[in-house]
Amino acid sequence: MLESQWSAAAKQNRLYKPDRDSEFIRFADITSFIRQRILLIMSCPFIGVLGAGFYVATTDSIFTARTQILIEPKIPHLLQKQSSEINLSLDTSQVETQLAVLRSEKIAGMVIEELGLIDDPNFQPMNTLSITERFERLAGMAPKPPDQNEGSQNHIVPPPSTAADVTETADPTAEALEFQRRRRVIETFSQGLGVQRVGVSYAIDITFNSLDPELAAKVANATAGAFVREQLETRAAAAQEGVAWLEKRIEEVRLQMNLATQMTQEFRAKHDYRVGRQLEAAIVDGQVVPSGEGEGVTPSGPTLEELEVTAETYRKMYESLLAGFTNSVNQQPFLIADARVITPATRPLAPSHPRNKLVLALGVLAGLMVGIGLAFARHTLDRTIRTPRQIRDELGLDCVGELPAARFLRGFGQLDDVLRRPESPFSRSLRNTKAAISLADVAHPLRCIGITSVAPGDGKSTVASNLAALYASSGVRTLVIDADVFHSALTKRLLYAPALADEKSDSIKEQIRFVPGLQFDLLPSQASAEHRLITPRNMEVLIDELENYEVIIVDLPPFTSGVHGLAAASVLDGVLIVTEWGKTPVELVVELSRILQVAKTSVIGVIMTKVRGLSTRQYRKRATQSAH
Repeated sequence: MLESQWSAAAKQNRLYKPDRDSEFIRFADITSFIRQRILLIMSCPFIGVLGAGFYVATTDSIFTARTQILIEPKIPHLLQKQSSEINLSLDTSQVETQLAVLRSEKIAGMVIEELGLIDDPNFQPMNTLSITERFERLAGMAPKPPDQNEGSQNHIVPPPSTAADVTETADPTAEALEFQRRRRVIETFSQGLGVQRVGVSYAIDITFNSLDPELAAKVANATAGAFVREQLETRAAAAQEGVAWLEKRIEEVRLQMNLATQMTQEFRAKHDYRVGRQLEAAIVDGQVVPSGEGEGVTPSGPTLEELEVTAETYRKMYESLLAGFTNSVNQQPFLIADARVITPATRPLAPSHPRNKLVLALGVLAGLMVGIGLAFARHTLDRTIRTPRQIRDELGLDCVGELPAARFLRGFGQLDDVLRRPESPFSRSLRNTKAAISLADVAHPLRCIGITSVAPGDGKSTVASNLAALYASSGVRTLVIDADVFHSALTKRLLYAPALADEKSDSIKEQIRFVPGLQFDLLPSQASAEHRLITPRNMEVLIDELENYEVIIVDLPPFTSGVHGLAAASVLDGVLIVTEWGKTPVELVVELSRILQVAKTSVIGVIMTKVRGLSTRQYRKRATQSAH
């Protein structure tokens, strides 16, 4: 029998079909989501701003100086007649070669020696600080007494002592430390130097990052100057090597030319076509040395024509080398570099890193994205009652009321708020709930209304008391039955419970008490327990005896107190389910509604209490619509 009742209840629940647009996200759903999670969504951007501010406050300001040089390519005359593709490939290789030269340690060493960066205390590496170091720096920004500042300054002095210790060490150790120190300076220079080509042009940007703006400009200009100077020095060295080679070669050719000329003259003087020595005789200190002693006259030798041709050849070679030597000597003072500075570096006015506004904006944006993500995750994983649409989709019931908290973070409200503060959002919402109850689609008029909930703290007793006060204030004779014998909130807060315990009467009507100020009658929980009103038969007999009351509101036990406490709901005209916004699980409400359906109880609807997702403007709009 019980299985058939559960099957019928489940079938009745499946007959409900949600709205057509329940699967679509509406603008109202988005605004409701934002209102419900506004604290979480807005707290994350605030934390993001704090994190960004902490980063900005504890990060060193880095200044970037920029200079620009122009490369003037020198293409050979033969290559100028080739196609443009060849010229472009050569230009690209040439510019990339110059970029590599700019990044070389040779340029770094020239700049370091020129500016004395090894001994410059302002030339420091730009290391990324750890979280601990950032907190220590933030703590150091706080103002300190003068004695503490002096102590801290005295505490920073140790570097000179370490330098003294280094000088006292052995020479090999000092050389090793000096080498390491120079390598660190070169690495710091390479870390701060930036070289890049401007588009596809021959211009090259040279940037240098430093903690000191003046030093950044000096290093950038010195780097450009060192690059131009390195080109001149390289060309001058190449020219000097060429001149030295020409000098040596000219001397050799001159001696050979003199020997050939002397041999020709000797041949002519003897009127002989033979000479007494070979053409390849050695020459020492400008004198012809015989190839060997005791040698006689060679039987054969060069002719006059050969000697004249050899002498003429050496003479032409000598003249050619002498002309080249003259050109090299004349062009050496006019060596010009292939690069020139077109924009010198100046002292930067503002730091390039960190970019405070951008960091703060990114902090706000990142915090907002994290906040929305956390809010969406929490909304997805949240299985509590929050919206009327959720009640319709999950339970198949109507939401007849949304009651806000009477005081912010101070509970739900008092038992007489509708009379003490009739214009509060809570009172207006409860009046709208009363109107919705009167318009509920039930089989018979609602005279006996039961109010239950999932847990004791959902606010069902507050709803029952204030709803009864509304009926009573409108001239309707109203009775409230406190059937929640496990908690007895109405009896304890509206009547004096110890005095009631002493009064005993056989007639249940004699135990009904009038509640001063609320204008309705109350049947205490002691009488309900004594007469076992949780039994449907006893409740039905009592309702028949109380014909003089137009409205009877029964405060039923909550679902967590046991299913047997809801048995009396089957003889009532309808039951209201009270849920706490954002706390009552959907699964428990579904189970409670199924139990009521099994008991063949008409569920009027669901009332949400302690709602924080509905604005006052919406309450006023609903109140206006209900008034019309």
